[in-house]
Amino acid sequence: MSEQPAPDLGLRVLRAWLKSGSPLGPLEVMGDEMGYFFQIPLPAFHPYVVFGPQANRAVLVTQRQKLLWRNTDPVTDLLWRGVLVVDGEEHEAYRKCMEPALHPAQLPAYAEMMVAQAKRVCDGWQAGQVVDLLVESRKIALLIIFQALFSQDIGKDLPHLWQPILKAIAYISPGAWILWRQLPRPSFTAPLRQLDAYLYGLIAKRRAGPPHPDLLQALIEADYPDAVIRDQMLTMLIAGHDTSTALLAWVFVLLGKHPSVMEELSLEVAQNDKSPLLDAVIKEALRLYPPIHIGNRRVAQALELEQGVIPAGERMFYSIYLTHRDQRIWEAAEAFRPQRFLGGRQTPPFSYVPFGGGPRACIGAAFGQQEARLVLTYLLRRFRFEPVHFERIHPHMGATLEPRPGVWMRVQPRTH
Repeated sequence: MSEQPAPDLGLRVLRAWLKSGSPLGPLEVMGDEMGYFFQIPLPAFHPYVVFGPQANRAVLVTQRQKLLWRNTDPVTDLLWRGVLVVDGEEHEAYRKCMEPALHPAQLPAYAEMMVAQAKRVCDGWQAGQVVDLLVESRKIALLIIFQALFSQDIGKDLPHLWQPILKAIAYISPGAWILWRQLPRPSFTAPLRQLDAYLYGLIAKRRAGPPHPDLLQALIEADYPDAVIRDQMLTMLIAGHDTSTALLAWVFVLLGKHPSVMEELSLEVAQNDKSPLLDAVIKEALRLYPPIHIGNRRVAQALELEQGVIPAGERMFYSIYLTHRDQRIWEAAEAFRPQRFLGGRQTPPFSYVPFGGGPRACIGAAFGQQEARLVLTYLLRRFRFEPVHFERIHPHMGATLEPRPGVWMRVQPRTH
């Protein structure tokens, strides 16, 4: 780590921001210059940023009890008592209640449904049509998450839920609120109330009707009040579908930019139900573009890292994105090389953390990976995909890291 930044660091950070169109460029410049530990001088506060295996291990495991998830940003305002934003025994109780619905043993029961929802969406595609795979992936992910966790077919409701769900995602995405926490946001009120009304309606319907073996039923049988159930439902809805959307979309971006890999993968999935190359492509997409690309914590007790100490009371972020692109860990870190995950190759502990790690690792990691494998297998078997205007695609730091302005591809049915 440099003791003092170079005199032109500020100028290089500005150039990187203008070139990349997002904070990712400046973060990469600062990480290259300052190393695994640095502070960002924002007008309202000066958060610390850490990355690398040593910092990840401390944040996720060895010193995790010094950190708090709960804070005053819009994620907490929206999810309130959601499992993602509470600490201690409350978090453990919610997680224990919800884990059975997402346990690996339960996943085979979702497989046929996941494929059916992918078919449902792409049945509407016409030969030669140009579709936005970011939008289409979101449709598939939403249909799957509602059916799997709440036993609710939202096919007819999706047009009415679409904008409220996008508004909820925008509400917790980085924006001006970072600099001014009291910034009025009246445009969010009506759509968020509409989404709340729908979720409360599902709760009331379930309480009055027959039980179903799903996550919603587990929350009801745990005797939680409706407000707490709503918080968990919204948490799983937003976190569960938005991450899957981003992963599927980035896989199509990477395959579109590497047609030889797409052709090899299409042949492999056509001939086999299990595809090592598909697993490697998914892992490499998660490395280059992790949907949850940064973790946000409040420091309750001084966090002592090899590179420095973060005092109590400060805000800190650990950057999954920077860890996954660290040239000291990954050969040709910026390149798309799925073969790095073939042949049983091992990565250093805590150098690959797309789902976090430790006791608070993503509760839906196995669910999301199965979803990606099944949906991608189905789509690649059924269609050929030709990229359109890919030169404009760039990473957007929203609630997840997603490709903007979209992933436009021309689809052609395969003839077998």
